[in-house]
Parts: sequence; structure tokens; C-alpha cells
Amino acid sequence: MTALILRTLFGIIFCFAGIMHFIKPQFFKHFIPNFLPKLAVNYIFGGVELLFGIGLFFNSTSRNAAVGIFILLLIFLPIHIWDVTKVKPAIGSKKMAIIRIPLQFLLMYATYVIYINS
Repeated sequence: MTALILRTLFGIIFCFAGIMHFIKPQFFKHFIPNFLPKLAVNYIFGGVELLFGIGLFFNSTSRNAAVGIFILLLIFLPIHIWDVTKVKPAIGSKKMAIIRIPLQFLLMYATYVIYINS
């Protein structure tokens, strides 16, 4: 039951986040390092988040979607650590940027729970 709740919650969150990459790309540009093409990276990751979010809603794809989300969270971890080092973090306050790091590990654990129960 916990895994089903997590799958549904993560499915909604990742679908919403993926859609937001297309609706509000300017919000995400501060998370993307300057040496990368910001708009392209934003749209690519938005599409990937949306696909993985949708994948969580189906039994046949939920396990692969959980692995994909875990990998995304792992890829995003250095970006959140980098954000903490900035004078003005993209996430908001310095405190929020710091809180985001252990939260990332909690989200990674939740995707592991989804994976093992799918």
C-alpha cells in the first residue's frame, strides 16, 4: 500500500514538474550551469520527468520509471550541492538550499521503495 501511495504521489509530482519545465522555463534556468544550453537542457529534462512520472502510473513501467527517477535525482544532487555554494541560491534561501540536500536522499530512498515493491 505504501508503494502504491508513493507511486501515485511521485507520478503526480514528476508529471507536474515536467509540465512546469515547459510552462515556466525561466524558473529552472538558475539550476542549469551556464556552460550548458539552458533552454534545451530544461526541455529535455522536463520531458524526461514527465515520461517517468507517467510511467509510475502503470504496473508494466513503474519499476523502470522508478530507476529513471532515481538516476535523475542522482544527477540533480551535484546541482543542489552547487546551489548551496552560491551567494543567492536558485531554490530560494540558503537554508532551503541546505534542506534540499537531505531531502534529495529521502526522495531517492522513496524511489527505491517504489522500485522494490513494483
